Amino acid sequence: MKWARAAKFAALFVFGGAIVADAQDVSLTSQDGKIEITGDLLGFDGEFYRVDTIYGELTVDGSGVVCSGPGCPDLENYVARLSFSGAPVVGRVLMPALLEAYASRNDLELMRDDLVGGQTLYGLSAKEDNRLLAEFTFHLTNTDEGFADLLANEADVVMAAREVRPQERDRARERGLGDLKGQGRSRVIALDALVPVVAPENPVQDLTPTQLSRVLAGEITNWQDLGGVDAPIDLHIRDSESGLGQATFDQLLVPVAQDLRAEIYRHANNQSLAEAVAAGSFALGITSRSELGDSQELGLSGECGFSMKASRTAMKTEDYPLTAPLFLYFPARRLPKVGREFVNFLSEPSAQLIIRRAGFVDQSPEEIAINAQGDRFANAIARAGSEVSLKELQRMVDVLTPLKRLSTTFRFEAGSSRLDAQSRSNVLQLAHAMEAGRYDARRLVFVGFSDGDGGAAANRSIAMRRATAVRQAVLSAAETADLKNIELETEAFGEALPMACDNSSWGRQINRRVEVWVR
Repeated sequence: MKWARAAKFAALFVFGGAIVADAQDVSLTSQDGKIEITGDLLGFDGEFYRVDTIYGELTVDGSGVVCSGPGCPDLENYVARLSFSGAPVVGRVLMPALLEAYASRNDLELMRDDLVGGQTLYGLSAKEDNRLLAEFTFHLTNTDEGFADLLANEADVVMAAREVRPQERDRARERGLGDLKGQGRSRVIALDALVPVVAPENPVQDLTPTQLSRVLAGEITNWQDLGGVDAPIDLHIRDSESGLGQATFDQLLVPVAQDLRAEIYRHANNQSLAEAVAAGSFALGITSRSELGDSQELGLSGECGFSMKASRTAMKTEDYPLTAPLFLYFPARRLPKVGREFVNFLSEPSAQLIIRRAGFVDQSPEEIAINAQGDRFANAIARAGSEVSLKELQRMVDVLTPLKRLSTTFRFEAGSSRLDAQSRSNVLQLAHAMEAGRYDARRLVFVGFSDGDGGAAANRSIAMRRATAVRQAVLSAAETADLKNIELETEAFGEALPMACDNSSWGRQINRRVEVWVR
């Protein structure tokens, strides 16, 4: 009965713990009665009030004031409320699974109720007395709608299958929500990937990212040009409003300055796309790795690299070029305590296990022995240009042989020295691991690599600067780490270990990286 009442009234609450559809007047008076603040209550997170006053929006510590007025929350029976909106690929399976694990770890009861308007409500209650402690509402729409809900103060957290757009970032600043690309405003919770898929009977096994871009642009329209039969290519992608559809355009067409071809099948969800491709002998689709259905994944290949599928390791290292991080975005305001604890829980090992079980790739670092990387080194020897000498290759092997490569790799945004979203998350992951003592008494080497544009000496110098910059970023984030217990070094080999051809923008971007090797 209590849960039914909570579900009935949940639609009245929007975000922040006690904000109602129509803000109500409150007065906050200091304990000695000398200071009084009046205004409309915007939110209460169980500890702090947010009030719209004649001086602007103020945040006030609830322990130092007495609240009076029709908008004051019930402190004795306070229920924390959080609203999530955005990408179904994040909210349908992954977030409920993480909530269930969080509840289990904290000995709480998790209950679910379907609301009107396609929203789902999850309640957390204490097992000993069934007292409702928190409610999490999920609105599964798409990434665009998630950011729109945040900007309209109808959501606390955005579930996104892409990064925030510049215009969304600007509007968030204008509305006082902070810089959504700033530190602490977003979190990569899992890794997914864009994968090309075909019907199981299709004889084509792989294609290059350049070929995939040309198919999307309409420059390649027949399977014969991809090594298949003489038949037209039926192209299937996600709808343009979805984060996956936008990521497809951003990663495959923007780098080559092309537009999407006219003849195309659009899908509202990944399941229908995978079903259509699996049933179509001449279909080619681009979908999420986490929802392949009965379709067959194609590998990505290149004449200067080797064929690669979206394996867990390839995605963690971003060696797979179409890795797609999944995000949570937060405004610049305090979440309720239970919300902050849940967000922190997402980085814990038990949460990373749940992420893997849900079909996504977690961010826990893995160590890769050098004898498991034979293809990479063989490719380096086969593709060594005139400026990469045998002596330099031998030096690289001598330095790296005693070490293991961490899956934690750092790459950069296209045409920029700024780390990409996954790599910014990797900075924090590695820093937190160092603070927790996981690399005490060990040796970490930040190793820089470059593309092949320019001279080898200049490229080594650029790669060393990048390695040094990444090392410094990690050290700055690892504020409480005992660095006396960790041996930290930098090294660079420039263009000596290419992952792809330099004759495309995506290939150059894949080659520009900083790897971390450990002993």
